[in-house]
Amino acid sequence: MPVARILGARGSAATESEGVVGSETTQLLIFALGAERFALPAGDVREVVRAVAISRLPKAPPILEGVVNVRGAVVPVLDIRQRFGLPSRPVDPDQHLILAHAGPRLVALRVDRATELVSVDRAAIESPSRSTPGAEYVAGIAKLPDGLLVIHELERFLSLDEAERLDAALAVAP
Repeated sequence: MPVARILGARGSAATESEGVVGSETTQLLIFALGAERFALPAGDVREVVRAVAISRLPKAPPILEGVVNVRGAVVPVLDIRQRFGLPSRPVDPDQHLILAHAGPRLVALRVDRATELVSVDRAAIESPSRSTPGAEYVAGIAKLPDGLLVIHELERFLSLDEAERLDAALAVAP
């Protein structure tokens, strides 16, 4: 499912056209955590919205920051700062939530900002080395003119144990 909206720096919604992308390119949503940039395959992203208050869940795995209400649906928010070994930050209305699919599950990722949707030549994306720490979460590394960009694979982001503990925590959520 392609990205329907990307919030600009001032919070206005910008519509992304469904232009045909050739098989030699892939679309990526770039986001920032502090000074670091990361990306997700745009096909995994449903939308980007402003960050809102996050409700904590008892007995949730550490990867779960809490849950948010998105148009009546309870959506788990993954703590990607914790996963990446970055310092935690309180929720700020200038931050974004990226709503994306991690396999069959809709999740939210709280990021400092979603910056842009780009098309990248597939030849510029290398597979991560299996010996690289954290490679199990990485779909590839894009070589862009302004530096390297790690592309994350949300489907593998949760371990089986984390997914089971998340399901159990969500089952008792009000």
